[in-house]
Amino acid sequence: MKSTSFILPRRLLLGAALLLAAVSPAHAWWNDDWSLRRELTVDATALAATAPAGAEATDARPVLVRLHDGNFQFAQAAESGADIRFVAADEKTVLAHHIERYDSLLNEAFVWVKVPALKSGAKVSFWLYYGNAAAPTVADAKATYDEATRLVYHFGETGAPFDATRNVNNAANAGTPVVGSLIGPGYRLIGTGPVRIPVSESLKRATGEAYTWSAWIKPTAEAARAVIYSWGDRDNGFEIGLAKGVPYFEVHDGAASGRSPSGAPLALGAWKHLAVVSADNVTTLFVDGVVYAKLDRPVPSLTDGALLGADSTGGNGLVGEIDELQISNTARSAGWVKLAAVTESGSPESQKVFVYGAEESSGGGHNATLEHVMLFGDIAKNMMFDGWIAVGCCVVLMAVGWVVAFKKFAYLKRGEKGTAEFLRRWKTVSSDLTVIDHGDSANVKSLGGTVADEELQELMQESPLYHIYQIGSEEIHQRIKSKRGFNGLSARSITAIKASLDAGLTREVHRLNSGLVSLTIGIAGGPYVGLMGTVVGVMITFAVIAKTGQVEVNSIAPGIASALLATVFGLLVAIPALFLYSFLNSRIKDAVTDMQLFIDEFITKMAEFYPVTDHNATMPPFAMSARRRPDAEDEMQEATRK
Repeated sequence: MKSTSFILPRRLLLGAALLLAAVSPAHAWWNDDWSLRRELTVDATALAATAPAGAEATDARPVLVRLHDGNFQFAQAAESGADIRFVAADEKTVLAHHIERYDSLLNEAFVWVKVPALKSGAKVSFWLYYGNAAAPTVADAKATYDEATRLVYHFGETGAPFDATRNVNNAANAGTPVVGSLIGPGYRLIGTGPVRIPVSESLKRATGEAYTWSAWIKPTAEAARAVIYSWGDRDNGFEIGLAKGVPYFEVHDGAASGRSPSGAPLALGAWKHLAVVSADNVTTLFVDGVVYAKLDRPVPSLTDGALLGADSTGGNGLVGEIDELQISNTARSAGWVKLAAVTESGSPESQKVFVYGAEESSGGGHNATLEHVMLFGDIAKNMMFDGWIAVGCCVVLMAVGWVVAFKKFAYLKRGEKGTAEFLRRWKTVSSDLTVIDHGDSANVKSLGGTVADEELQELMQESPLYHIYQIGSEEIHQRIKSKRGFNGLSARSITAIKASLDAGLTREVHRLNSGLVSLTIGIAGGPYVGLMGTVVGVMITFAVIAKTGQVEVNSIAPGIASALLATVFGLLVAIPALFLYSFLNSRIKDAVTDMQLFIDEFITKMAEFYPVTDHNATMPPFAMSARRRPDAEDEMQEATRK
């Protein structure tokens, strides 16, 4: 019967799994060596309302993929992310990608993947595969960008900015890095000491040629002139900056010189995407993918090195941060600029455009359970020593409480079986209590010979009612053996026997309740221990933030999540302990009620079968055997009485 009860649920689960597999849409699996995948979709239809009119198709282009605990199981991937693969919807074409930052400790990664061509108002989907620790890395930054992209700075290096494209337009000197910027690391601009970009053949261009410049900036101080990027000088050059917070670009080319019209200023401390696109003698400035200003001037010829964060004098630069600088020798479309501004921002709008599908395991089914379980493992990796102390205390409380509970379950179960067997035999004995020869202990244990099997006697030994029955029988036996003979049970004797039975009841209740205090300690103390771990963890997290000065979700979330895990453990101690205690307490109350009823019945039966009688009255057979012969003293007392 026991094996059948386990086989049946397993068959039902297997049948349900097969049914789901039959009705679920089948998707080919690119490579069985990879155990996990997730469908990613770039939805340009979400840009339809905000994209400028005429935003047509974009060629294959890099798109930023942000990975974190919510969409990626870092514990299942290679330590460096080497097993990450991006595959087109045809499940055959592997897409080029490269990793800007991969941190398995903080559980965050920034990956650039070259997605297929995307038309305005359309969608394109592809797959993210991982879960193969033995896979070699195939990341290739040069293949991620097209020929028109001439320079890309991610600012992830400790030294001079490194060009991610094949053009090797590396900076000549290093600036001030920022560990946590908009997209991984960034650079801090201080108004002076610019980063110098040497001239190269790939960066040179003639007047009127197509050109695109884009970057993310976060101004932190306002100035009359805050230059972000400059090329050349005031006579022949090109400049992008902020004037009292108002974005602008300037073209210096003799008679063709000019400055873009002014608009609304940018807020301090907020990330903004700036892009300058020049084509057909018209230069357009975009802010967050929206046209901000236009100037009927082309970008002049660029044949010298450029400066990042200052003008040609080395000063008048922007004070703030910069991230993700890109330069192309083609005019990117408005749709291209808008897509970059939205998908790279990490804003709620980006989540509508870049959609992460459900994760699937190597069998093609959704692996949500495994994903949730693995999240706890990722959170635990960030837990500090103080949190582990609280978790350890909770585990000890949980272990002690559960051990006591299971032992108590077993004890009550044996007691219930023994009680059921005892009550079945007691029905015969209770109809005539005198059938028990109280001078024979074996006869008492066997309930007057009704239980001959030793196993049944051992079973009844587990019953609290049997223990109380033995106490009552022993009390009757002591009175039968009294020196003056047995003349029935007086009211005083019955009261004394009842007191002994009540004492036995109290001892049985203590035995039943022994150990339950561990459950009450878990109920009351578990949440407090967990809360202590959480409070300490949150306190340390904020102390670290105050010390480093980095206030970002990616730096706060892991510490807070790991701190809250201590409270989870505290609740895992208290909630099961509460249910176990309530269930055990109800079972114990039932056992106590049975004992109280049995005592009342036993006392009643005693009063019925052992009434007080006259000395010459007929004695029960068992009492006659207990009487002793009258001696001389008795005869003298009898004569005196007469």
